Amino acid sequence: MFALALVLNSWLSLLMPAADPATSTSTEDNVPGVIIYHHPDSVAKKQYVGSPGIIALSKTHYLAKLDLFGPNAAKENNYPTYVFESLDAGLTWKQIASLDHLFWANIFEHDGALYLLGTTGEHQDLVIRRSTDIGRTWTEPLDAKTGLIAEGKYHTAPMPIIEHNGRLWRAFEEASRSAKWGDRYSAMMISAPIGSDLLDRDSWLLSDMIVKNPKWLDGKFNAFLEGNAVITPEGDLVDILRVDDNLGSTAAIVHIDDDGKKVTFDPEKDFIEFPGGAKKFTIRFDPQTKSYWTLTNWVPDFVPNEKPASKRNTLALAVSKDLKTWEIRSVILHHPDHKTVGFQYVDWLFEDNDLIVASRTAFKDESGNAHNQHDANYLTFHRIQNFRDLTMKDSCADYLKAAKAK
Repeated sequence: MFALALVLNSWLSLLMPAADPATSTSTEDNVPGVIIYHHPDSVAKKQYVGSPGIIALSKTHYLAKLDLFGPNAAKENNYPTYVFESLDAGLTWKQIASLDHLFWANIFEHDGALYLLGTTGEHQDLVIRRSTDIGRTWTEPLDAKTGLIAEGKYHTAPMPIIEHNGRLWRAFEEASRSAKWGDRYSAMMISAPIGSDLLDRDSWLLSDMIVKNPKWLDGKFNAFLEGNAVITPEGDLVDILRVDDNLGSTAAIVHIDDDGKKVTFDPEKDFIEFPGGAKKFTIRFDPQTKSYWTLTNWVPDFVPNEKPASKRNTLALAVSKDLKTWEIRSVILHHPDHKTVGFQYVDWLFEDNDLIVASRTAFKDESGNAHNQHDANYLTFHRIQNFRDLTMKDSCADYLKAAKAK
């Protein structure tokens, strides 16, 4: 952890009362949570908020990030990523950095430095960038020694990076198979030894790939993407991916060999029931409960389920002991408008008894409704307090009202 951050936050803790972001709501048209960033008039500009990420440097010092996507994001802004800082546990935020040619990146800390790991643009080169000044400035991936890990066409989202067997692991999708969404994605994993120079291409190993087969799921399989590197209860490394199909409640488990080179997938047994599996989700392991947790865009039975990948107006907390059987524990956010409201692509972390969350949020603003539930205009922060104790009775009021009326 960063010495400067620790000193700064020790000083802040003497001056500030305990923060409770769960009680903080924006005054902008009642947008849930705390607004980190608002992209006004996003519909006219054809630029939307994407790829939320969050990291805690201490219990009061957080960083969050996003990128912009849409028809004009590349043309006008060169695939920008913005980094934000909060010194009061998420109550207020300010932008501290802007980077060009960085897309779909996750933010993480390793060996006293911060990293952003993603691509240079939509389906472009795989790159990593480093900051040694708490996110103010970042290296440029100019060549194989400065962060250009692989040239080609790659896809991802801000997915977790984990440590296992002396290496760092991160899921990606190779995307050169075709130019068509879904068809082009092949599941893979990258890894590097802990303690190695992460800007050096030679530190990284890229696995082989699992290419999609349209015959899977009785011909209803469209794509798998946005995989999570996870360690199973048996100690094996897997990649758990979002699955686009007609049901919207499926995920796929791809198995990674110990050496990180070979990946395997059995369509007869490696598809699982997963609530909200047609949309991006992040899975993390909680040592306290020895359980896996996720925040997912579950579709309640009173919401129309046609095109399930488009239903993003419900954010639910789910838990599993074995990664295969998942239980919806509580509904965190819900809005009756499933066409223009979305709480999606959330990145989150454990913090004692709470979860801290960054959400790509589509919500009404001064220009009117968001373009649709997918094309977000806000990055918002949320704190889920005492998450391990939540039940369906603790769900948000909008959900309880809608469930009662069904």
